[in-house]
Amino acid sequence: MTGKGMRGRLGLLLAAAGFALLATSGTAQEVANGPVSGLPLPRYVSLKSDRVNLREGPSKEHRTSWVFQRAGLPVEITAEFETWRRVRDADGTEGWVLHSLLSGRRTVLVSPWSKNKSETFSLRETTSESAPVVATLEPGVIANVQSCQNAWCRVTVSKIAGYIKQDRLWGVYPNESVQ
Repeated sequence: MTGKGMRGRLGLLLAAAGFALLATSGTAQEVANGPVSGLPLPRYVSLKSDRVNLREGPSKEHRTSWVFQRAGLPVEITAEFETWRRVRDADGTEGWVLHSLLSGRRTVLVSPWSKNKSETFSLRETTSESAPVVATLEPGVIANVQSCQNAWCRVTVSKIAGYIKQDRLWGVYPNESVQ
């Protein structure tokens, strides 16, 4: 076996071991530090580019299983191997991407699980359900996260800022505090 092939298989074994540890450790909110970056795993990041290949394994020799075509899309990093990060999107699709195609900028998707595509979500002036509405957002809208605290997140969409309940967002953990 060549060095590249062995390295690819080793990466898959290490990733599988990491997933086994994560799966047996309890909830997804339990955090470990990534072996490469030293940053928390799992964690949310976003895509830097409008074209990001999702690969079956952590090398360019692995087949591309999907191509993301939406810069700013939030993804969850679940494992690391050298310059590769295993990510999961809001639909549960998983694969490996080069770390250079990811950004630490926090973004979220508004209610991507909503089956009713005519449903909208209020972006409010303050952290209250009775606060004035500054915008209405459709499911799947990408918003930039400015902060999250006490089950509310301050986000911006097209230069409009406001607050939305954290449980209506994919890209932040329940009750996560974001500064």
